[in-house]
Amino acid sequence: MDFFDFLNAAVTPYHTVDCLKSQFEANSFTNFEIGMGLEAGKAYFVCRGASIIAFRTPKQWNDSSRFRIALAHTDFPALKVSPNPDGMNAGVCTLHTEVYGSPLYTSWLDRDLGYAGMLAYVDAADSATLKTKLFRGAKLFRIPQLAVHLNRNVNQDGLKVNPQVDFNALWCGAAQDGNKNLFVNALEKELPDGARLVDFDVQLFDAQPAHGGGLNDEWIYSGRLDNLSSCHAIAEAIVSAESAKNDCLVACFFNNEEVGSTTREGAAGNFLESILSSPATPLSSILADSLALSIDMAHAAHPNHMEKHEPNHAPLLGKGIVLKTNSQKRYASDLMSSAKLRLLCEQAGIPLQVFITRNDMPCGSTVGPTVSANLGIPTVDIGEPMLSMHSIREMMATSDHADMIKLLKTFYR
Repeated sequence: MDFFDFLNAAVTPYHTVDCLKSQFEANSFTNFEIGMGLEAGKAYFVCRGASIIAFRTPKQWNDSSRFRIALAHTDFPALKVSPNPDGMNAGVCTLHTEVYGSPLYTSWLDRDLGYAGMLAYVDAADSATLKTKLFRGAKLFRIPQLAVHLNRNVNQDGLKVNPQVDFNALWCGAAQDGNKNLFVNALEKELPDGARLVDFDVQLFDAQPAHGGGLNDEWIYSGRLDNLSSCHAIAEAIVSAESAKNDCLVACFFNNEEVGSTTREGAAGNFLESILSSPATPLSSILADSLALSIDMAHAAHPNHMEKHEPNHAPLLGKGIVLKTNSQKRYASDLMSSAKLRLLCEQAGIPLQVFITRNDMPCGSTVGPTVSANLGIPTVDIGEPMLSMHSIREMMATSDHADMIKLLKTFYR
């Protein structure tokens, strides 16, 4: 799947899973259901909401069989349309949004914003059966900021964003009769004739397409690079892989990492364990000798703010993937999992950089510690270096993404 096509299509976690599912189906993966018999040397996938797990069974299960697992997340910081979003002021209909995750607030202002998500509805002929529809609206909304003339000291004092006040999106002019253009009315037009909208999960997204940048097209500019880059790399690797002789190859794409993962679709749920438990194998002993790669984006050194980085551990754009480690165990990397990664990079012939945060700055986290602790599987946290993390528009190096795909292909091979 073309990387830019994926970035442009995966505008919500639901759309991310839909893209991945289509890729797996196109490559002869079977839709797996719990309790379904597994054949040796076959490929399967299973969805749970906006999460999806794909796996290739080994050609033969035996005492030496282990799991090779790659982990990523399908969600990203966003503004979600609230359940009762409609407002009106200054002759404009507005949508109240709720912050999801930790977006870089100022980056959402003065942008062309699309809207998309999942709709739950019932047909006129059957009001008891809920159905869902994935949709992407055709219009563009906007959150304008105050002009400098009305906020005279903004350039000196910095823009202060109040998410309760400043994130109401302008979506249409008020109707001539003064009635509100209720957002649900617009959503119902996305449904089949006669259907009634019951509920919705809709978010705003950066509508500008992904494209290359830099004098030599060495960079990629796009929304949602964190963590669609990891999703794309894992999918490319497991699709191109063949079933291993003894090991089970697994690709996990979880929702809700940006808000802590403690959900039914998140890494702290039972989704992965339920899939791994399907084979008739002693799971605990196998997992203890298996390996998981937790793949999430990493902070590249910022050329204008080198003081924000630990001098000996400041990854550079275009210089290879990043091993992330933290003495407070915010990352899952430990001695043996990190050592295995180093050997894997040597095998793949790709450069490796190491990241730690400054001692005087807090460290983020990933799905890695959660999965490692819950399953007892050795896990190493890695990622591609990037700038503008959690901005509506992010930046990474083309060569680093190629390195990540190469590493994962080696891992599965």
